[in-house]
Amino acid sequence: MKNIVKNTFNKSLLIAGLAFATFTFSQTTAANSSAVPTAVGTSKNWGSVDGISMIGLVQGPSSAEAQLQVACVFEYTDNDIHSAQALPANLNGLVHLDEALKGEFTKIRQGGYFKGHSLETILISPPKGSMSANKLLLIGLGDRNQFTPELMTSVGEVAAREAMRLGVSNFAFASDLKDAGIDSPTALVAGNVVRGIVNANRSEVYLKEHNLSKTKKLEKVYLLAGPSFFEVAGGGIKEAIAEVKK
Repeated sequence: MKNIVKNTFNKSLLIAGLAFATFTFSQTTAANSSAVPTAVGTSKNWGSVDGISMIGLVQGPSSAEAQLQVACVFEYTDNDIHSAQALPANLNGLVHLDEALKGEFTKIRQGGYFKGHSLETILISPPKGSMSANKLLLIGLGDRNQFTPELMTSVGEVAAREAMRLGVSNFAFASDLKDAGIDSPTALVAGNVVRGIVNANRSEVYLKEHNLSKTKKLEKVYLLAGPSFFEVAGGGIKEAIAEVKK
């Protein structure tokens, strides 16, 4: 009888625990996404900083119209962009990127040619017609289990510095965290990317003022977001813009 009561009690605890975990996950997901998805192709200028327009765009990295496409990638784990935690294939920008490159995106990572270590970069020239952008810059995010939103400030800096070094006046940026299965804080991540971009641009302005650089002026950054994350990301972008303007 005691064993029956004990087992029943343990089972109740397990069910309660699972219910709490599901509820907590649902709360986290809800806080980081919008109830009503934004239509694909929607764009909005969330504001400008130091002459750079920060434009939100609901689009995948393989389709965004920009001179340079930046995509973020974790260290490779088997079948990671198709895992149960990742976004469904029809909404997953990394899957679309892999398809556009005819599987080379996965092969480059799987073969260790790009390991995806934190802030590691590799520049790719996609075959003509495979992507809207002429160049693809991958930036590593390191171990997915060690990810923190603070890293995205440095990632934004690297993206902007590489873009200016390549001589482009605009680039599209995709964090791809949701695509990779990370339930990250959408607004904070988007805001940190903007903070990083601004930091890099201001450093470059200083260098130019002291005749230490001759890079092209960065004019627009397209910050890509999925349909369910556009408005929440926009809130974080506007908050970051207001902060760095103080």
